[in-house]
Order: sequence, then C-alpha cells, then structure tokens
Amino acid sequence: MLRDKNLIPLSHQHQHALALCVRIDRTIQAGQVDVAAFQAEIQQIFQQEIGFHFEAEEKVLFPAAERFSELKVLVAELTVEHAVLREMFDLSRTGEFDTALLTKFAGLLSTHIRKEERQLFEHVQGLLTKEEMAAIGEGLQGALANANQSCLLPNESTRLRGKAE
Repeated sequence: MLRDKNLIPLSHQHQHALALCVRIDRTIQAGQVDVAAFQAEIQQIFQQEIGFHFEAEEKVLFPAAERFSELKVLVAELTVEHAVLREMFDLSRTGEFDTALLTKFAGLLSTHIRKEERQLFEHVQGLLTKEEMAAIGEGLQGALANANQSCLLPNESTRLRGKAE
C-alpha cells in the first residue's frame, strides 16, 4: 500500500534514522567504529528530530490508532519501545555506549521503525477515513514544526567509506 500523504513526514524521519542504523551496522562490520562519534551523532539526531518524532506519534498518531481494538497491543508495544529507545539515547548522551550497545541500539531502532511502517501505518491507513487522516496530518505538522526537516549529514568519523578509502 502506498504511504498516505499525511504520514509521509514520519516516514521521511524513519528513513533518516534507518540511514543511521545502516551506517552503524556497516561501520561495525568493517571494524572501524568510532563509538564516541556515533554517540554524538545519535544525540544530535535525537535532539533535532527523533525526540519530536516520538512525541508526535505518542500525542497524535497512537491515540487515533488505539481506538481500534486490533491496534491496542501494537500501540502498547510501540510505546514501550519508545521508552527503551529513550533510555538508550540517554546512555549515548552519558557516553556509556560500547560497540555491543551501539549494535543493539541500531537493531532495536531499525526493528521499531519497520514495525511502525509495516504494521501501524498500513493498518491506520486502512482503518481511518480520509478526514481522520487529514486531521492526523495537521496534528503531525504542528507536532513536528520544530524538528529538523532534512537528513543530518554524518560527521567525518561516522560516514560510510568506499573500499578505496
């Protein structure tokens, strides 16, 4: 199913976060991870985008989805995942990440995003009317007004490198 235009701002932010997860995974596989640099980038993306994103979902999208009995359990799971991810963002802020925790973080964030995209968004689009989706879009626009609207560029230590580098 094509993504409803009212959910596209969240999907764009999901793409930004997934790009971070891919870079973390590939850097770890290459054995050239700068954990401190990734922690700084993780904090930046949380402060400029993901913090607003979580709040927008929790205040606008999740309440609309919870009205449907078939989505109550999924919304509860996603809410718990937000809490776990917030704790991990806090750990990155205090410099507690190591390579293992960085790997776990990327896996949890990636899995969470895919669950929202493949399960929550798909179901919501099928259950809500066009008018309800438009109201969600307006609510999201307001909730995301202070979020960064472009993908953050990786710093020198966290960008992917070609084989020649």
